[in-house]
Amino acid sequence: MRDTLEHRGPDDAGLFGLPHAQIGHRRLSIIDLRGGHQPLFSRDRSIVAVVNGEIYNHRELRAALEREGARFSTGSDCETVIHLYERYGPRGIERLRGMFAFALLDTRDGRLLLGRDRLGIKPLYWARSGADVFFGSELKAVLANPRFPRRLEPRALYEYLCLRYVPAPRTIYADAWKLPAGHYLELVPGQEPRLTRYWDLPEMGTDDDPEERLVEKIDGLLEECVRSHLMSEVPLGAFLSGGLDSSAVVACLAGAGGEPIKTCTVGFSDRAHDESRYAAELAARFGTDHRSYDASADPLLARTTLPWFFDEPFADSSAVPTYLVSRLARERVTVALSGDGGDENFAGYRRYAFDALENRWRSRLPGFLRRPLFGALGALYPKGDRLPRALRAKTLLQNLARDPFEAYARSVASNLPEWVLPILAPDLRAQMREVDPFATLREHYERAPSRDPLERAMYLDLKTNLVDDILTKVDRASMAVSLEVRVPLLDHVFVEMAARIPARYKLRGMEGKAIFKQAMVRRLPADTLTRRKQGFTVPLTAWTRSALEGELDQAVESLPSELFDRAALRSVLAEHRSGRRDAAELLWAVLCFDGWWSCHHRRAPARPSRPSVAVHP
Repeated sequence: MRDTLEHRGPDDAGLFGLPHAQIGHRRLSIIDLRGGHQPLFSRDRSIVAVVNGEIYNHRELRAALEREGARFSTGSDCETVIHLYERYGPRGIERLRGMFAFALLDTRDGRLLLGRDRLGIKPLYWARSGADVFFGSELKAVLANPRFPRRLEPRALYEYLCLRYVPAPRTIYADAWKLPAGHYLELVPGQEPRLTRYWDLPEMGTDDDPEERLVEKIDGLLEECVRSHLMSEVPLGAFLSGGLDSSAVVACLAGAGGEPIKTCTVGFSDRAHDESRYAAELAARFGTDHRSYDASADPLLARTTLPWFFDEPFADSSAVPTYLVSRLARERVTVALSGDGGDENFAGYRRYAFDALENRWRSRLPGFLRRPLFGALGALYPKGDRLPRALRAKTLLQNLARDPFEAYARSVASNLPEWVLPILAPDLRAQMREVDPFATLREHYERAPSRDPLERAMYLDLKTNLVDDILTKVDRASMAVSLEVRVPLLDHVFVEMAARIPARYKLRGMEGKAIFKQAMVRRLPADTLTRRKQGFTVPLTAWTRSALEGELDQAVESLPSELFDRAALRSVLAEHRSGRRDAAELLWAVLCFDGWWSCHHRRAPARPSRPSVAVHP
């Protein structure tokens, strides 16, 4: 189980065993290179722990704990976890500032404590089979145990096809779960597992400071967060895409002084998906040691290489370029800072603007008029994949007939339920007709600490899409090449500050991140602040109509018939190829599922060899 995670920790390995429990660890050495071996122990060896991640406030915690009598054995930031538990019990996790997942065994009562950071930057899985409990940073550690039953969870498959990922706490397996972000789990012999939420966002939109003061807060706290994320005894750099968020992080890094920052980006021959020229301009402005590569983004990576690292079916196509840029960064650094989190903090996604527009229109008509009127118009309006974007109004009309949550959930989904159900095998289709694939999303939406629809949508994304899609993608793609990625914009202190800023300062008309752009005016050039958001995307429609044609045919014919209706999939594929329908997202999800199924179920999984990638500095 431990050594399936060698890619996450190639530098060291440790193991501790008792008759009833074993804990293993693989280490990527970053802090206390010589003395940070794990597992870590309390002085009387009654408490043993393994920790993944970084504790950014470990020096302050260490000083406070030492004043209270704690005696540290190493210089590792991770040792603070043990001393906090000794002093405060499970609630000691609330004092940590960082990205982390840990397992702590208290041999005095046999208690196992599993904990995960507030935003879910670091992953943690756990599973049960009879009296056995398994856990690991990735599912593959659990799958390596022959006592774990690989029973597929049908609902998780349905959710995956709709969302691109399986939302926490579920996994694709019925007997395994993701530990939700901001939670810890206590397992005591003879008792049922107890899950505790230790963190959530504060009430949103409550900061009544004037706008100028809010701008100062953003700028000052971002700089402090970036500086705190610089602790490292190994080479450190940053991803620089040329977009606002990564540029803001690099701007703060450049202000920290010292040697030129190592930055890197990946460019593509398709200019619609290439931002490398913008990254090069910013690198020159900040004097970074920049490497830009033109890389052929091989779509086959999603079927041959990535399934072994992701362990679950995962259909975010940007995982391919994220893996490539991670490989390139790892040539020079062991730690890289990223700009993830800006969209969720400051309403950066275009869908937020459309959602706000829909809600304004929705508020002008009572539901008993709005639902039948726009429902009928939406049903009559053609789908229009071939129409100019301005004339594709079917989704808008249909959304106006729905309540705010349902409309937003459908805008987030990569594939709608009515597209997914027909491709499922008949028995599974009948079973899933009564299942709401957005139920987990609704739970978060309704629990949001705000009644404002925009703030509820941002909260939903922070709890679902950010954790289970974006951060999962970044973690697996980077750790596949033993690269640690840090995300200053998701330092929980920064996230809490951003949550309190009223939504009206974040979204102005159709412009997202309005106040964040104001905060970055003195750091970034005007064109970086005004350029339309591009994102880290791939030409998915073109891939699925050309380069992947044979792969899709093969996948459709090899999918398990108890899960998929192959005839229905052939029909979807024919429509897509003819241009009558753009089903790229659905077909990509099917292709990625087939790659995962082949890796983990048709044969014994084995670490893939790293493919060669043509790169040109």
